[in-house]
Amino acid sequence: GLWTSLVGAIFVGLVYTHCVHILVHCAQVLSVRLKQPHLGFAGIAEAAFHTGPSKCQPYTALAKSCVDGGLFLGYYSCCIVYIVFTASSFKQVVEYNFDLLMDVRLYIFLVTLVVIPIGCIRNLKYLVPFSFLAICALTFSCGFVLYEIFQDLPPLSSRPAFKGYSSLPLFFSTMVYAVDGIGTVFPIENSMRKPQNFLGSFGVLNISMIWIVAVYCVMGFFGYLRYGEDTQGSITLNISSSVMGQVVKTMVILNVLCSYGLFLFVPVEIAWRKLEPKVEKSRQTLYYYFMRIVLILGSVVLAAVVPDLEPFVGLVGAICSSTLILFFPPIIEMVTFWEDQAYMGRFRWRIYKNLLLIVMWLCTLITGTHISFLQIMKLYK
Repeated sequence: GLWTSLVGAIFVGLVYTHCVHILVHCAQVLSVRLKQPHLGFAGIAEAAFHTGPSKCQPYTALAKSCVDGGLFLGYYSCCIVYIVFTASSFKQVVEYNFDLLMDVRLYIFLVTLVVIPIGCIRNLKYLVPFSFLAICALTFSCGFVLYEIFQDLPPLSSRPAFKGYSSLPLFFSTMVYAVDGIGTVFPIENSMRKPQNFLGSFGVLNISMIWIVAVYCVMGFFGYLRYGEDTQGSITLNISSSVMGQVVKTMVILNVLCSYGLFLFVPVEIAWRKLEPKVEKSRQTLYYYFMRIVLILGSVVLAAVVPDLEPFVGLVGAICSSTLILFFPPIIEMVTFWEDQAYMGRFRWRIYKNLLLIVMWLCTLITGTHISFLQIMKLYK
């Protein structure tokens, strides 16, 4: 519904921001405890269990592996979503200009020819030009999409304020997926000259999240008002078939393709960290690129299995994004400060707050996964 989604988007943004706050705070405290200046997400989980209560310490390696697994699945799923989105947009552009009808899976395999060379770029500095191109393309595309949305807007009363409880799990899962960028938080915080400026009322995190949630609220609210039940899994798939519309879709394709290598970087690094000690030094380069190509081809095959954007995004949000956002941060906070009575507060209220977040995670995981699977099964009937 129109108004329920607006309130829900703001709520998800607030919950996400809070979870990142507690995770970064834990990272700063654990860095002091261990005298290590920089900790990644998995390193924070490992440090929390290593320095936490004695009953938690045997699970140190498991905690690190779970976070690594969550990050791997989360970012690898993003690669799959990017391929599905690129193929869907490419299909629209080709069909409009050449009147050529083909199954979206054929476009997915055509996209492989582009993502293999981009995905094989090993050094992040060589991805910077692609990232810059992606930002430029995205900025221009967002401007045109907003221009299209505000043309001939129907009255607010033409859209339902609330559509029913059955659509809430998919909405929540999709929104969690949309705001999830928790894997990029620590590289940013670690690279700052004054990391203390990352948190705080007017810190980097709060200001950036206000902008991100505001963009999603504007796009989502007015996009649904404009297109109603015809709204696609990505709003760019709704824009007109005009020449400028085709240019924008092409630029969005460029944006997504340029970002593919950045999202693949995280799962590649996690997988290679596990594989590298088992490979002879003389063959490491060969195995490294072979692993990259296998991961790329795997994302293409999985994209071809579920070539529909909306249920797949919901599934990724329900399983991967919700776990990274709603499960790991409260667990890490409780383990880090379990013996700190002053931090836990009166009646140890932070424990109950974290348990509430874990209950939210369970609800999102179960209901979101169930609804997404039902939608995917419906596609194959």
